[in-house]
Amino acid sequence: MTTCALEPTDMRRVLGAFPTGVTAVAALVGGRPVGITANSFTSVSLEPPIVLISVAHTSTTWPSLRRAARLGISVLGAHQERQGRALSARGTDRFASVQWRVTDDGAVLLEGASAWLDCSIERHIAVGDHDLVLLRVHALDADASVPPLVFHASRYRALGS
Repeated sequence: MTTCALEPTDMRRVLGAFPTGVTAVAALVGGRPVGITANSFTSVSLEPPIVLISVAHTSTTWPSLRRAARLGISVLGAHQERQGRALSARGTDRFASVQWRVTDDGAVLLEGASAWLDCSIERHIAVGDHDLVLLRVHALDADASVPPLVFHASRYRALGS
């Protein structure tokens, strides 16, 4: 059996065929909102309630977020593409045009999201070029009337009816 080296661009292209939701991961750090987008988000356990995000080692924002006591996970709604782009931009005030609120414990949640979770870091595991971050969920809610923003083939999309 012959094995060939897989190129990162091929992985991105093929895995891009799998549609995902888009989340904002944010917290208050030094009195200011700090956040990133993550489409690598999944449920891990119902009891205890645990979710997972995957963050690239190259993220310059994650080291600040990692120190926060609580992280807010906002599942972006289809109408929030602009906020998703703002939170993934470099060298700008990511929250300048984003409406948000903060929990008593410092988790930042985006207004109008289709769902939100208030979490703390349970475990952090370095794997390849990313960190897997297991998050314990302390509070959550969803608004079924807000359709989710979808990421597919390297583009934001909305679900069809």
